[in-house]
Formats: sequence, structure tokens, C-alpha cells
Amino acid sequence: MAMQLNDSSILSSIITCVNYAAIAHKNQRRKDPDKTPYINHPIGVAHILIEAGVEDPAVIQAALLHDTVEDTDTTNEELKELFGSKVAGIVAEVTDDKSLDKQERKRLQIVHAASSSTEAKLVKLADKLYNLRDLDRVTPEGWSEERVEEYFAWAAKVIAGCRGTNALIESELDKLFKKRKVIV
Repeated sequence: MAMQLNDSSILSSIITCVNYAAIAHKNQRRKDPDKTPYINHPIGVAHILIEAGVEDPAVIQAALLHDTVEDTDTTNEELKELFGSKVAGIVAEVTDDKSLDKQERKRLQIVHAASSSTEAKLVKLADKLYNLRDLDRVTPEGWSEERVEEYFAWAAKVIAGCRGTNALIESELDKLFKKRKVIV
């Protein structure tokens, strides 16, 4: 029998992830004009997954932690020690290698999307949906409309490799793509 999100030990581990992510991202802000606290992003990604019917606690935990290795001084080894190899493995799959230049990181996201685990695809889909909703709502500081359009087009290519993973999230993404006239 699969563990359910309402099990007290699962809830405890999820709150521990929220707390860990909040501490890791404490000084970070989103690039929107309101400079929203960054922690809203991983919490929002996890929320999208729960709304889409995802009940695997490791996927929810990985969503909460998905940017910690990439954007803070957290290591994947720390995540493995604190949250287990499954959670750390999902996070590793969705983490960009910051030693590479931005264009190469973006290219690799497209290339690796199709071969990622189902769990990583779920996190990637929810992450892109959250980011695209944000971009549709408001242009980040320092971004042109052309850069926003380029992000939508690039995200569509990443998402193409994740198709068939979660119909609800994919439907929400398609609504945004249709609104923005992005070819998918």
C-alpha cells in the first residue's frame, strides 16, 4: 500500500522540507516588481503537483527542494542525508549544472527532458507552469517582452519531452501556450 500525504510522518517530512527550503532561500527574491520571497516558488510548485493529483511524498519533497542545490550552497549529498536518496535523486535530475553557460544549460534541459524519470518530469512540468504563469502575469525586472516570448518558446520545447506525464498540468500549460500563441 502506497503512503498517503495525510500520514503524520509524511506530513512531518514535508514540513521539514518547507522549513529547509525556506532557510536555504531566505535571502532570495523573485525577479517580479514586488520582489516576492523566493520560497513562494517551490511552495507553489509543490502546490501545483498536489492540485494535479500527485500523491508521491518524494515528488512533493523534491518540488519543495528543487532549486536548493542549483541556487544555494546546499549540496545533493546534504539532501540525500536529510531526505533520502529518492528525493535527492529527483532534485539532481532537475538541477542545472551552473558551471555551464546559460545557453548550454537551457539546451541540456531540452535534451534531457524525455529521458528523465516520471518523478523528475512531474517536478519539471510544475516548475515550468509556475514560471510561465508568473511571466504571463508580470514581466520580470530587466526582461523585455522578447525575452519573455523566448522563455515561453524554450519552455515549450522542454515540456515536449515531458508530455504524457500529467494531463492536468499539461492542459494548464497548453492554455498558456494558446493564450501566448506559442507553437507546441
